[in-house]
Amino acid sequence: MTEKTLFFPAAGNYNGTSLNNRGSNGNYWSSSWISATNARNLNFNSSSVNPQNSNNRRNGFSLRGVSTYCYSILFAFIMVLTREKLLKDLYIAFYDARRHKSKMSYVVKFEENLKDNIENLCDELYNRTYEPLPSKCFIVDYPKKREVFAARFKDRIVHHLYYGYTNTLFERTFIQDSYSCIKGRGTHYGVERLKKHIRQESQNWQNTCYVMKIDIRGYFMHINRCKLLDIAIKSLDKMSAHKVSKHDNLTWNDVIDMEFVRWLTKKIIMLDPKICCTRVGKDEDWIGLDKSKSLFYTPNGCGLPIGNLTSQLFSNVYLNVFDQYMKRTLGCKHYGRYVDDSYIVSCNKEWLLSLIPKIREFLKSVLELDMHMGKTIISSVHNGVEFLGVYVKPFRSYIARKTLKRIEQGMMRLDFSFCKHAIRTINSYLGIMQHTASYNIRKRLFFNHQVMRIGVLSQDMSKIVDREEYFI
Repeated sequence: MTEKTLFFPAAGNYNGTSLNNRGSNGNYWSSSWISATNARNLNFNSSSVNPQNSNNRRNGFSLRGVSTYCYSILFAFIMVLTREKLLKDLYIAFYDARRHKSKMSYVVKFEENLKDNIENLCDELYNRTYEPLPSKCFIVDYPKKREVFAARFKDRIVHHLYYGYTNTLFERTFIQDSYSCIKGRGTHYGVERLKKHIRQESQNWQNTCYVMKIDIRGYFMHINRCKLLDIAIKSLDKMSAHKVSKHDNLTWNDVIDMEFVRWLTKKIIMLDPKICCTRVGKDEDWIGLDKSKSLFYTPNGCGLPIGNLTSQLFSNVYLNVFDQYMKRTLGCKHYGRYVDDSYIVSCNKEWLLSLIPKIREFLKSVLELDMHMGKTIISSVHNGVEFLGVYVKPFRSYIARKTLKRIEQGMMRLDFSFCKHAIRTINSYLGIMQHTASYNIRKRLFFNHQVMRIGVLSQDMSKIVDREEYFI
């Protein structure tokens, strides 16, 4: 593997009247100041790169036309993959993978021999001998029945490593109205974008307007892995020639080992999760699960496991082809998608109806997916539109009945003896509901003696604070 480096002259720095560390240590000012006396600077030395340091502006550092944003990118990808860099990135990926799971038995076991485990994984990846371990398969019933394939912790570390290398590249190919699994573009963002599209198309609710909702049958289970691999590699190859940022001339090909990324992309995508998987639970757990939602009944070469970080990423990569077709070819100006749930807003109902056979044919011929005709609905916005757990109506929105029912069931199961856990759960519910016209519902659900015993509700019913902290 060819090693590439980025050279910045190590000019040293003045401290008073003397020049120190010339040839081995270089400091370069950025344009970002922190206070009247301190500013950000980038430090290069013989062993590492230290971005965004804070130092006194009176020091005699060299000047370079680079920005703080550029530093963060360079810090992540300053050299094409060496073993030392891969090892550091694996430790970062490990801490990402263990977040909120540090007390799980498999994490504790991995940490008992952390150094050797990470070193061995690093050798496997660097020498291209890495092979994923068999997954665990089980059924979850809440919020609805699903089949989940959970990767082993070692493989989750690799998923986080891959996500860190490729997420930015893939995201830059997505449309603005792709909402799922993208930072800053979650369910609330998706609902607000739908409202904006409706307002624009209906001239602020003055004209009759329609929303067509599109659903794909058993989406994750019918993704063709060979097609996905081809789409992912083409996307990476296209982005590799693009600039990392507008502040410099570096391309992604200059700062990422694309050969390694391509190899790891194939290794993750082409894994058949059914091979040697361990089924956890009873066979009866699978009773009632639609066969279109089980990997055990999918065609050969199809299906991504629900539960992996990379599956969420690749689900967006696969349907990005569909997004581009809807926006560029069909000219759907007011279009959005969350995973496999899409919508189109238009004042022309006949035009929406004419799109159905085109969309159905494209999904079948290009992506080998089936449009769920039973869930394809065209409704007037004045009657209300349900999307991502919210029921949108003119100038207001309500929490959807299904979402409200799940919250009510969650409150019935909540163990109030664990105060902090109960408060976090209730605040998550309030976080969902505070964006809707639901004040009286929140008052009914959360203004009771059980909740009051563990915390204090804010006046606008938007959050609950631990009672002990509130009275400190």
